[in-house]
Amino acid sequence: MDTSKFKDAVHSILKNYSSLLVPAVIGVVAVLLFIPTQLISGKLRAQIEYESVKQRGDKIRSSGAGLVTRDQWKHEEVHQGALKDDANEIALLAKQSTERELLSYKIFPEPKVTSVLIFQEFSQRFLKAVDGLLGRINASDCPSDVELERGLEGLSKPRSSVSRHRLNGWRTSSPRLREARATIEDILCREKAESAFVYANQTDLSGYEFWKEYEAKDWADGIKDCWYWQLGYWIIEDIIDTVDSLNSGSANVFTSPVKRLMSVSFPASGKRFRFGARTGSGGRGADDKPRYVFSVEDGLAGLFTERISSGDVDVVHFNVVVVVSAKEILPFMRELCSAKSHKFRGWDGKGQEQVFKRNQITILESKIESIDREDIAHERYRYGDDAVVKLDLVCEYIFNKAAYDKVKPESVKESVKQTLEELAKKKAKARRVRKTQPVTKTKAPRKFKRRSLPGID
Repeated sequence: MDTSKFKDAVHSILKNYSSLLVPAVIGVVAVLLFIPTQLISGKLRAQIEYESVKQRGDKIRSSGAGLVTRDQWKHEEVHQGALKDDANEIALLAKQSTERELLSYKIFPEPKVTSVLIFQEFSQRFLKAVDGLLGRINASDCPSDVELERGLEGLSKPRSSVSRHRLNGWRTSSPRLREARATIEDILCREKAESAFVYANQTDLSGYEFWKEYEAKDWADGIKDCWYWQLGYWIIEDIIDTVDSLNSGSANVFTSPVKRLMSVSFPASGKRFRFGARTGSGGRGADDKPRYVFSVEDGLAGLFTERISSGDVDVVHFNVVVVVSAKEILPFMRELCSAKSHKFRGWDGKGQEQVFKRNQITILESKIESIDREDIAHERYRYGDDAVVKLDLVCEYIFNKAAYDKVKPESVKESVKQTLEELAKKKAKARRVRKTQPVTKTKAPRKFKRRSLPGID
């Protein structure tokens, strides 16, 4: 084709269709721009929908949920009032737990009379109260030596010349005689078990022998003795209530979950007694008495609860040992630490009677031992066919100061104050010693080179 003709054709087309050229170019450009614009606008729409609508909408809704309404303060006031009532109720229950009946209302906080006979009256009340507690749980002890000898009198005294003649040859008949004696002893022991709900003896409860032989020597010490043994009596009462609750449906020792109350004691720290034999006042000694726990040295076990006699509470540790059915170990421990009811008529004993609840015992340490029924500590006791164990517990008892400080004797308060001051001085001295002591560098442990042994990689 001739180029001149081609140019003429192009020139003719541009001349004839020049009016359509601009719209065509605009259309082409529009088409080229439409595709990316649609892609970008779709992405932008999704971003706007996510950021502006969803996220900000969620923020608006969440901020709206936290808005305080006009009457919100009224609801909050009701809520805070309920929390306050709960706190006051807890404080009141803690106080009521320590508001208990006194053995004597004439001594605390200070006797109005100056005669030592008032201590003898407290002694009689303590002994009578403990006897009453044991009577309430229908407690009895195994046959004594006197009771056994009385029961064996008919066997040991010949009634005829024939029997005398036969007893002259006792070496040949001694096995039968011993067998008969053992049979009679077993009958007497079983009769004791069938007539009681639990084995217990007054001398196994700390304080009984102390007050049975009590002689007042010093007025201030007499007041302290009465105060601390009032605390001891409350603790003994809780243990008796525990036994009473578990054995309430029993017919005798054979069917009772708690077979024997071996001991309730308040030994000094590190002076736990050997249980099984009769201890009495001589076996327990002067250290067996209730005392406040001010430090770990005063306790019978580690201060797992970190509670000591300071601040709002007084703490006493005690030890209780029982023989229980093997399947009743946990029920006994649970019942010992459960709430119990008591009556209170004011610290003068003349107010209106009220019924309060108490729950002041925490178990710190427990020990379970198997029973050898042939052992001297158990040979006269009949526990029945159930598997039984000896359960030895160390517990803490909490007293609320706000409840009974008004009747706590001044001599006791002064003694407690002096003890706390002495402990504070010891702690301060120990801190000073630690600060003055040079810091000694400890040698790093020697590192041993690992050696390979034959046959071992």
